Amino acid sequence: MKMVLAGAPPSDTDRERTLLRRARTGDPAAFRWLFERHAAGVWRFLKDLLRDEAAADEATQETFVRAHARLGALRDEDRLGAWLLGIARHVYLESLRHRGLHVDMDDEAHGSQVEAVLPTPTPEDLLLDRELEGLLAGALGTLREDRRAALLLRIDHGLPYEEISAVMGWSLQKVKNEIHRARLQLREQLAAHVGGHS
Repeated sequence: MKMVLAGAPPSDTDRERTLLRRARTGDPAAFRWLFERHAAGVWRFLKDLLRDEAAADEATQETFVRAHARLGALRDEDRLGAWLLGIARHVYLESLRHRGLHVDMDDEAHGSQVEAVLPTPTPEDLLLDRELEGLLAGALGTLREDRRAALLLRIDHGLPYEEISAVMGWSLQKVKNEIHRARLQLREQLAAHVGGHS
């Protein structure tokens, strides 16, 4: 049995629940804390989908404006992060409708995010890393929009299948099938590129 000491600091989850309840009563400082805790993840998800940092900034703001207005609709307080990503996905789909077509792949928007921990990478290593990142970004860009979103929720945000199901509005089986197909497509794309350059 886990003992809770009197005066022990609350866990982040407990703190989030408390601040969520306060935000629902109109406490702006509580909502600001929730924004600061989740905005980076929402922005990263939107940037990966939109492939445009400025558009991701705008979509992130819109996501939190909508979330603020709909806090009362959140049923499960422990799934705030997934709920926010669900709103972000709707904002993204609306932005696609407004644009008519999805944004063309821009490898520059993906930029290299190489962070060497051990030996300092040589210029050749950095060039290879950039090439691989560009290749992966290009392969992701070939996936159908909803399939790419589901895969990103799994591999980039680490959401369990059940939460992805809630975000996407799909059955659990469909989530598993779509992510499996997305991974197969990525493998085929990467294998075709490597095979063509061997």
